[in-house]
Amino acid sequence: MTGQRATVTSKSEATKAAILAAARERFAADGYERSTIRAIAGDARVDPALVMRYFASKEKLFAAAADFDLHLPDLSALPRTRLGKALVSHFLDRWEGDDNLKALMRASMTNDAAAQRLRRVFSGQLLPFITSLCADRESASMRAGLVVSQAMGLALTRYVLRIPPVVAMRREEIVAWLGPTMQRYITG
Repeated sequence: MTGQRATVTSKSEATKAAILAAARERFAADGYERSTIRAIAGDARVDPALVMRYFASKEKLFAAAADFDLHLPDLSALPRTRLGKALVSHFLDRWEGDDNLKALMRASMTNDAAAQRLRRVFSGQLLPFITSLCADRESASMRAGLVVSQAMGLALTRYVLRIPPVVAMRREEIVAWLGPTMQRYITG
């Protein structure tokens, strides 16, 4: 009986993982509003009822699919004068390496739950990170907000709206242009 239970559990975990993978792709491609449970179920090759069974609603599915970790690096060994460039480079890695944040950003434009989720990602991860880098703890929240404005502005223009001059920029150019701005926000 134990072997049968393990098989059922592993099958349900595989189904859940397939649904999440399909949801991530669908949300990234179509955004929150245009993505449907039926389309996601079709992509995952499961019945839509299973999507609802595992996640209860589109909003809860999105929250699970958009679980995002910024994987902020340990910059403590880096000279303080290089923090801005290192952070810009890190954000480029994260934006280019994972469609979840792009999907979350698209959805946050039209869906309050997605916007709230995005705020939690940055307040829960970026604020403590920036606070640890700032000599002036009093202004850490404001500084983190300004860092977010740059990171989100870059992501929106380069990866979501695909503004041609920003898309055409080489990585080194972006780091050179935005690094000093981020530096000023963190240490200025």
